[in-house]
Amino acid sequence: MIRRSLLVLSVGFVVGSLVVCTAEARAKDEPLPPQFKYTAGTEDLPDACDGNLEVNPEVLTFRCWSGKIDIPYSAISAMEYRSEVSKRVRKMKVKWKIRPVGDSAILKTKKNRFFTVVYREGQASHVMVLRVGPRAMRPYLAELDLRSDKRVEVETYEEN
Repeated sequence: MIRRSLLVLSVGFVVGSLVVCTAEARAKDEPLPPQFKYTAGTEDLPDACDGNLEVNPEVLTFRCWSGKIDIPYSAISAMEYRSEVSKRVRKMKVKWKIRPVGDSAILKTKKNRFFTVVYREGQASHVMVLRVGPRAMRPYLAELDLRSDKRVEVETYEEN
């Protein structure tokens, strides 16, 4: 009786472990749900295009259903992560396809939500503004600092 109980318990443990391992393997193959949203910039992407940011060895890539933006780290001149798009970026003389939302009391929060990358392509300046929550952005900050050799300017909550 005890042997039978142990056998049933062992088989149950093995089957349970296989189910968990299969679920983990399937999760690794599935792409991450979109965590970033293209909200402004100089590129030909539609407004609110949901996608993901990829930190590759040579380029920073934003990929969404409509296309992708590849930015070589050497071309990046500034990066910001703030509760709103900075006035300096909003006032830039670039060919905006989608203009960033202006300074508004409605947008003022104590949470950073906008990741902005300013970069040069040829002789022209370009801007990419992505909307992303703090939890999703946190893992990218140190990696971007290291890869680009430039600091991501993060607005602290005291500056609000």
